This record gives sequence, structure tokens and C-alpha cells, in this order.
Amino acid sequence: MPIFTALDTDPALLDAHERNFVANIREHGWFTTHVGAEQGKPAFSYTTGFWLRFEFPELIVFGLQSRVAHDTYWHMYQELQAGKRFGIGIREGDIFQNLPAVLLPVAPQYYREHLGWSRWFYGNDDFLCLQLIFPEISAQFPWESSSEGFRAVQPDLTAGGWSGRLRH
Repeated sequence: MPIFTALDTDPALLDAHERNFVANIREHGWFTTHVGAEQGKPAFSYTTGFWLRFEFPELIVFGLQSRVAHDTYWHMYQELQAGKRFGIGIREGDIFQNLPAVLLPVAPQYYREHLGWSRWFYGNDDFLCLQLIFPEISAQFPWESSSEGFRAVQPDLTAGGWSGRLRH
């Protein structure tokens, strides 16, 4: 079944920002959106286009500089293009150079607040998204860490308790 997206919209119906967004996805296959920190909430970056291109979930990451997030997504995009698939819920060693990472499903209740351009592009919430999570320098992930500050940088967007990883 084909996925209808903003790529299928008459460009005359789009404003300048929307045309630019669509043009970037047409040219590169995907786009990254960075949202700066505000009102005590951490900065984050997310993709649009992975679901359409690879049927691989869109990605969101908190606490990385926008350039680092973009470069990480670009690396993952190239890996997906070469046929690699990343595991979900396991430690992955092929995302960052010197650190493991974990990809966990984002609960749909967080889409509205965090995935605005992706929701616009797909015209709905009928796409999947994974949260890309990295450990602190001690190699502890947020659900293992006792550092409130570190956990605040990467909020839990799963259906709860870091998908069952949080120890009470």
C-alpha cells in the first residue's frame, strides 16, 4: 500500500517553509529538524523520511548538538541504504563510534509534542518512531543512572519505564 505524504501535495498549496522541507526530502531522502531547549525542556532532533524510504522508524534524540545529531542520522541513513537494520531494544555498537546506543519505541502520545514536521509530512501519526538513547561517560543509560541531570537530558518517550528497563 503506498504511503501518501507531503511529497504528493501540489506545491502551490504549500508555504515557503513547507516547500523547502519537501524539497530537502526530495533531494536527500530525509530531513532533520532540531528543536532548541526551552522552558526547562532539553533540545532534541528528529528525522523525517526514514519511514517512507526504508520503512524504518523515524528517529528522535535528545541532548546532542544539532550537527552531531544530523551526522549520526546521516550515518544511520547510509547504513540503512546499504541494507543494514538496527536492532530495537538492544545495545547497538554501530551507531556511535565510541559508545553503544539503544533504540526504543516512542509512544504515540509523544508525537504531537515532539514530531510536528513528521506528523505534517505524513498527514497523520501512522508512522513509527524510535528514541535514540546514548549512555553517560560511565556507560550507564538513563534507566541505569543515578544522575538526575543526565536523566533530565534524555526524557523517557517510551510507553513507560524505558520500556520496562527502569529499576524501581
